[in-house]
Amino acid sequence: MAIDEFETLTATAVPLPIDHIDTDQIVPARFLKATERKGFADHLFRDWRYAKSGRPKADFVLNNPSYRGKILLAGRNFGCGSSREHAAWALYDYGFRVVVSSFFADIFQNNALNIGLLPITLAESLVREITNRTLENPKTAYHVDLPAQTFAVVGTPLVAHFEINAHKKACLRNGFDDIDYLLDMQADILQYEEKKKTRWMRT
Repeated sequence: MAIDEFETLTATAVPLPIDHIDTDQIVPARFLKATERKGFADHLFRDWRYAKSGRPKADFVLNNPSYRGKILLAGRNFGCGSSREHAAWALYDYGFRVVVSSFFADIFQNNALNIGLLPITLAESLVREITNRTLENPKTAYHVDLPAQTFAVVGTPLVAHFEINAHKKACLRNGFDDIDYLLDMQADILQYEEKKKTRWMRT
């Protein structure tokens, strides 16, 4: 399944400075019945967002109208716990396109990249600084430049570089999942196989 292309993004952010947020907190296990990526937005941080009665909890950040945006500023070790893909699906379905943390669980990071959600790893001190900026001013905007691999605070000189796997970067920029990536190389693969077959027939 193709994903949305990602080049640049300028957006405000939602601060969630809690360490060790696991995948069961991101989307509780009881909501894992669907096999498609859609329909998980309502279940994102379900037990943190809603009381048992179904009423939104006023003190949770996603229920605070002051904080809106496509960037989630998270604590350290985000996405730990089980390997469920649904955690990344829920974040994407809610509208997040970037998650910033000082450390991501490996499986969550791969699941996110596979669906077009960009996990950006920055120094812990920097994550704390930009989170504090957003807490102080919810209108603070950030600019993500995937080709340049930079994360910047708009209107300031603060620009940070982030790392990303070259293959995953190419997939994000082209809107490819891993299957799309291989299909895009089909002509080259067939050409290689033809040369290999011709070489074998000559020997």
